[in-house]
Amino acid sequence: MAGLEPDTPIPTEIKLHQASRAMELSFADGTSFRLSYELLRVYSPSAEVRGHGPGQETLQVGKREVTIVEVEPVGHYAIRPKFSDGHDTGIYSWEYLYDLGLRADELWERYLARLAAAGASRDPDANAPAPAPAHACGHHH
Repeated sequence: MAGLEPDTPIPTEIKLHQASRAMELSFADGTSFRLSYELLRVYSPSAEVRGHGPGQETLQVGKREVTIVEVEPVGHYAIRPKFSDGHDTGIYSWEYLYDLGLRADELWERYLARLAAAGASRDPDANAPAPAPAHACGHHH
């Protein structure tokens, strides 16, 4: 298991604000961030979202209303949030969360620009069929 960088601040508190759909993180160095669930979801570090290399990211759309149902600790170095859309494969290290916090504005602008370029929306598509539950084997039958 990869250790933490010695200078990576450790969160002292993680709060979920369901009404405003934001995660509040307070770090040991005194820094605190409020990250929207939507930002956390669209920048999930999972392979499903990030792909397996640069340029392979999958643009996440229709995530404006997404919430975090629960957060599971992963060792002493990360959390794995369970999102209301069923996504739960992202492991968010302290370092990644801290970086998201520092770059939140820039990342948000990039996300909005990518959505605009794709002609996509943050709002769930009311006409889209509900996603069928995926089978555990990963194939669509």
